[in-house]
Amino acid sequence: MKLTIEALAAYLNQLYSGKATEQSLMMKLVEEMGEVAEVLNKRAGFKASQDENLTRELGEELADVIHYTVAIAAINQIDLAQVMVRKDRIASIKYHHPINLEDFLEAFDQK
Repeated sequence: MKLTIEALAAYLNQLYSGKATEQSLMMKLVEEMGEVAEVLNKRAGFKASQDENLTRELGEELADVIHYTVAIAAINQIDLAQVMVRKDRIASIKYHHPINLEDFLEAFDQK
């Protein structure tokens, strides 16, 4: 199974449209970002940690951040993949990157 941003957005749009507001999803996103920060603090030794698998926890919290980010875009009919490619193109010019996301994806797809 290959997950794409487009498929995730379609799923989350179906899941949340008419049932959640962008404000409620934003509150969940902020909560999850706090949980990512907590795991990172544990990994850095700034916060006590029980015998947790912090790499697994970090992955789960990052997945939640992506979930709510894509959900906010989806219920607002924002094509996040398209926006990411456009924004990366601008950043690659501004910061003189040797490649941009669009060119990378074209080469990646040819593999």
